[in-house]
Amino acid sequence: MTKDRWQFPNHGWVKVNVDGSVSTFKPRATIGGVVRGLNGSWMGGFKMVVGLANVFQIEARALLEGLKFSWAKGYHTMEIESDNSILVAVIQNGLVGNNNYDKVRLIQD
Repeated sequence: MTKDRWQFPNHGWVKVNVDGSVSTFKPRATIGGVVRGLNGSWMGGFKMVVGLANVFQIEARALLEGLKFSWAKGYHTMEIESDNSILVAVIQNGLVGNNNYDKVRLIQD
């Protein structure tokens, strides 16, 4: 695992960082994200409690909601960051296949 520093988005872009968390004490998961502009300025953020699922599905839901939130705010040119390397690889390489990860299909669309 590398400890890369956060980098500013390119001019005209926003950066959307998303994450998901599963509670060990309550039957729920939480997702959230932040949108930052050119100089790291706060452009917005979201959080929500979602139903329980596996970690991959929770992370995919966070990414999908981050896209939806950003589009609703008028940000159409964005860089998305997630700490789930498997999710990132699946999306970048189109590896959805015939699985039941409907959130990943929506992200790729």
